[in-house]
Parts: sequence; C-alpha cells; structure tokens
Amino acid sequence: MKNSIIAALLVITGCNTSDKTNVNMPGAYKMLSQNVKYDKVDTTYTTTFQMKIYTDGYMMYTNVNSLDTVSSFGIGTYTVNNDTITENVIYSASDTTATENPGKYKLLIEKTSNGYKQIIPEIKTQGRYIKLTEEYETAGTPVTSRLDGAWKLTKSYSINGNDTTEHKLTQYKTYYAGIVVWGSTSADSLNKLHTGTGYGKFEMTGNKVKESMIASTFYQVRGHEFDIDIVMKGNDEFTQTIHNTDGSKSVEVYSRFKK
Repeated sequence: MKNSIIAALLVITGCNTSDKTNVNMPGAYKMLSQNVKYDKVDTTYTTTFQMKIYTDGYMMYTNVNSLDTVSSFGIGTYTVNNDTITENVIYSASDTTATENPGKYKLLIEKTSNGYKQIIPEIKTQGRYIKLTEEYETAGTPVTSRLDGAWKLTKSYSINGNDTTEHKLTQYKTYYAGIVVWGSTSADSLNKLHTGTGYGKFEMTGNKVKESMIASTFYQVRGHEFDIDIVMKGNDEFTQTIHNTDGSKSVEVYSRFKK
C-alpha cells in the first residue's frame, strides 16, 4: 500500500517554493524527505531518490524509489506568483503508466536556509485526500553550459559495425546548474510500458560532456561515468554519441523543449 501511494503521488507532483515576493526557483534540488498525512496516518519517508530542476521556464523531476525500484518522472512549464508555483505538466510517467498533459498543480513554497519546502494541502489519490510535504536541498552549482535547458529526444539508434538499429522510446533530458536529469518510457515485446530514469552531475568542456550518474533505474548506469561527444546544431538541437567498450556507438538526437 505504501509503495502504491508514493508512486501515485510522484506522478502528480515533483515541485517546490516560498516567500512573500516571487520566489526565485531556477536551480537543481535533491529531495531530503517526503511526509504524507491522511486520516490518522502521518509518515515521513527518506528512502526515495529524487532530483528536481527548475530552469528559467521549465521544470523536470526524476525519481527512483530505492525500496522497490519504481521510477517516475515529469516535465513541463511553470509560473510563480508570490510563494505559489503553478506547474503545467505536459508528460509524466511512473512504472508501467505514462500520461500526456496530466494537468496543472499548485504548490506552496517555503524557502529554507539550504533549499525549500513544498506543501500541497490536498491531493486526491486512491479515493482519499492527502497532505504532502516535501523538503529539498540545493544540489547544483553556478556553472553554466550551452546545454542548459530542457530537451526532448527525437531519434535514438545504435551502430555496431555496418548495422544500425533504431530504438523507439519517449525521452526527456534537462541540464542545469551542473546537474543532468532524464526520464524515458518504452514498450517491451509484449507492448508493456516501462519507465526508466536517472540523474547525476555533468561537466561540459568544448564538445565533450562527462556525466557522472548518481541514481538510476538501471544498474548499468547507476554509479558510472559516461564520456559523451556532443555536436550542437545551433542552439536548439544537439546529437550525443557514446562510444561503448565493445566498439559500438549509442547515438541520441535532441531538440530543445519549447512551451
């Protein structure tokens, strides 16, 4: 029951902010705790790995629950009015489900000394109203790069010798403040949907990017570093290539996410 409630909440949320004037949200934030209250239940969880990025106009969060490896992510635009953020989520996914245009959500933000606290007084899920409080700490740095922003995958394929294999999946990726987050959904041979996510740190030097992945659904990604070649096409498209140890290449093409 606990895991199903958390999974449902993570599809609905992934946000934060506070102050009497418009809060300044751009940055990267790591979730420290999540408190759920309903009826006589008052429980705090600290075992969920979640990273959230706010760019100047977009937000994205990725999540892995370490207890059951259920992954979720969401991406969209946001606006700020005093201490309230309104997120317009355009795509979210959790485990074996995905939703386009899931809706708008209002979040009360309370700034803290090292991040912020998010409060949603009432979320209706699984037939009950839940009060959700999440606390985050700042995780990013002042570093900037040409990749900063939200991106959507437009093409993915692998090259092994003379063979090229295309991959069908929906994937979003956001770079900001030295942090990278990504989330994807793809169907298996039985047409069952699967969600995968990851987040970590990145450094860009010239046309090279090093991604150091902190958390991920996939053990092949979690805790590993990836050296990536980047080819920018203007400011709104880039191609990334990873040279694998077996001699093959993994290639992904991204377009800048637009409102």
